[in-house]
Amino acid sequence: MAGRQDELAREQGVVDGLYARLDELRRATRERLAEVRRSGPSGSPQNRSERDAFATLYEDRVAQLDAVEDRLAFGRLDLDDGGTRYVGRLGLADAEHRSLLTDWRAPAATPFYRATALHPAGVRRRRHLVTTGRAVTGLEDEVLDLDALQAADGADGTTGAGTLAASTLSGEGALLASLATRRTGRMTDIVATIQSEQDRIIRADLAGALVVQGGPGTGKTAVALHRAAYLLYAHRRVLERSGVLLVGPSRAFLRYIDQVLPSLGETGVVATTVGELLPGVRANEADTPAATEIKGRLLWRDVVRRAVRARERVPARDVRFRLEGYDLVVRRRDVREAIGRARRTHKPHNEARAAFARDMLTRLVDQYRAAADADLAPEDVAMVTEDLRSHRDVRVALNLAWFPITPEKLVADLFAKPHRLAEAAPELTAGERAALRRDPDEPWTEADVPLLDEAAELLGEDGSIARAEARARATERAAELEYARSVLESTGAGGGLVDAETLASRFESTGPRLTTAERAAEDRTWTYGHVVVDEAQELSPMAWRMLVRRVPTRSMTIVGDVAQTSSPAGARSWPDALDPVLGGSWRLEELTVSYRTPAEVADAAQRMAAAAALPVSPLTAARQVDGALELSRVTPSGPARPVLVQEVVDQVAALAADFVGADGAGRVAVVAAADQVRALREAVESVLPGALGAQEAARLLAQRPEDAQVSVLDPRAAKGLEFDAVVLVEPATVAQGTGGASDLYVAMTRPTQRLVVVHEQALPTGIVELAVA
Repeated sequence: MAGRQDELAREQGVVDGLYARLDELRRATRERLAEVRRSGPSGSPQNRSERDAFATLYEDRVAQLDAVEDRLAFGRLDLDDGGTRYVGRLGLADAEHRSLLTDWRAPAATPFYRATALHPAGVRRRRHLVTTGRAVTGLEDEVLDLDALQAADGADGTTGAGTLAASTLSGEGALLASLATRRTGRMTDIVATIQSEQDRIIRADLAGALVVQGGPGTGKTAVALHRAAYLLYAHRRVLERSGVLLVGPSRAFLRYIDQVLPSLGETGVVATTVGELLPGVRANEADTPAATEIKGRLLWRDVVRRAVRARERVPARDVRFRLEGYDLVVRRRDVREAIGRARRTHKPHNEARAAFARDMLTRLVDQYRAAADADLAPEDVAMVTEDLRSHRDVRVALNLAWFPITPEKLVADLFAKPHRLAEAAPELTAGERAALRRDPDEPWTEADVPLLDEAAELLGEDGSIARAEARARATERAAELEYARSVLESTGAGGGLVDAETLASRFESTGPRLTTAERAAEDRTWTYGHVVVDEAQELSPMAWRMLVRRVPTRSMTIVGDVAQTSSPAGARSWPDALDPVLGGSWRLEELTVSYRTPAEVADAAQRMAAAAALPVSPLTAARQVDGALELSRVTPSGPARPVLVQEVVDQVAALAADFVGADGAGRVAVVAAADQVRALREAVESVLPGALGAQEAARLLAQRPEDAQVSVLDPRAAKGLEFDAVVLVEPATVAQGTGGASDLYVAMTRPTQRLVVVHEQALPTGIVELAVA
């Protein structure tokens, strides 16, 4: 015991020194930032640009240093050469540039995750530091070379205490302790407990598409996030210019993971959902299952192309008009030839329209010249051209022949006007087209966004929109100048010392330039250096087209589990999903150890999934939890207060008492079929105040999802999340929903400690076998 206390005190001294250096760097960086801000907006444009660049640099550095406060150092390696290396969230060096702490992503830190007794990689002992705040509260040693460590025992004042880990888990004690910790509304990083199979994937090459397949609880999301942080560290020069895109299944999921990358020292990742990937569009609504499946098909690349072509058409007859007393004609033949020439530019529709209009106006000027029987000077040609451009009949005729249109208008017309869809999508049956019918003012759905993106790619930018934005900027600038003049006149300032232009420039925003991530998020055509996709099995073929368009290098990390697919447009196999867009140029890695899900629950879920013929991956649970699975069958009753509902709320109250803490930690969820969620939520909200008290119930049922410690969700909303305990309601009904057995598989594998199954109907095969046993 005395030796252990000495070791704790020794490590505490090291950790205190690391935090002292961190605080010193924070102070110095904040001082530099304050100095830059004090310099003000004056100077040449180059000076202002440099100032903004330095301000952004220091702001990012302050955010990085602040984000690594928790568990700054978590590991130590004792090396064969007698040296010691500490591993932590970021690299730290002293004033003389001597290394104090090694960044977990650096090559020098790799043995902390991969060294074994069979392949020690020059490491005698691996030590995990357990910290609370800035205090070292525990140590866990793994001796990899016992002989070497015993030979060195006492040579440097340390002991050779420790045992060879019989488990294949690295840092088993630290890992299991982290898994047993009560859940919060935020995902935490696993940087201190990354396992060897996870580390191999995290540090895989940047090039190409890497698919990470793994069952529930294998840490797919954590691996994806840590891989993003690693790639930003290892390939900074490449990725800081182009950025990294992270695509998640829902906004709730993104809120759940939003602290992980900052805690790893990275803040420059664009995180979004498919529904929010297109700038200016926020698609949060869900389609019907039938419409979702239809809109996900790859045939839409042809449908949208035909819809665009339909806006380039030869009029039914020649259009005659008069200009300055001369009879002129917009001839069908000329329109046909001009359309052909514009198409041969291979520019998007809205951009090629300029070539079409220019060609047609040239032809009409030639007609005018012939009708007037006169040579026209260049200035006369310009005048006639402008008269033609503004002539109502010409403008209408050219717009009808080549109509400028937005992606939103194009797609909305397809679904609102049956003749448009029938013309563009002859492959669809009448019933399928009817399933897509909707009013033009209805909100966009997530399944619409890939179609809008496809349309935007084919339409290109509308020049009229850019011109309108330029006019708006000019108007704003004129208003600023007018305001500046009024200030000078009312105050009597100026006197030749300052003019209105200078004062207006001071009124303009002079904040830091947009970061790469901010610029990328606002630019539809931005291409990223790497794309990370979580719950990737849910993506439709059209969604994959949209994503691949944003990463020309095809550098991607794709994580998911095809056994958990719930979307009607999702994938049941990776080749089916990826070969059409990646052409087979992707590689597969599998995660096989479930760290989150207790063995009893994982086994039941695996048996159920296998019986339902889901494409489940091999899965081994890392831990046993006593009483992890409880089956509660109730007798059907009347509608006043069904016994099943009463049992659910009783279980929630009991689980909340066991797992939910006043400190905000601990999460309990009720997962049920979508059509049961509302009634169950109302029942839970009405009963909890009586069982726990009004104030306590209000705290647990917080309005913001990330704050609520008791939630009622359907399997889709629960996907990607984890809870201490889950009450699963009527598994047979869940398995009959849109996602089928996949939804049930998801629902069963959300808890880290206990799953309570409440049901009236017979249980699906697999779970029943456990009950009989």
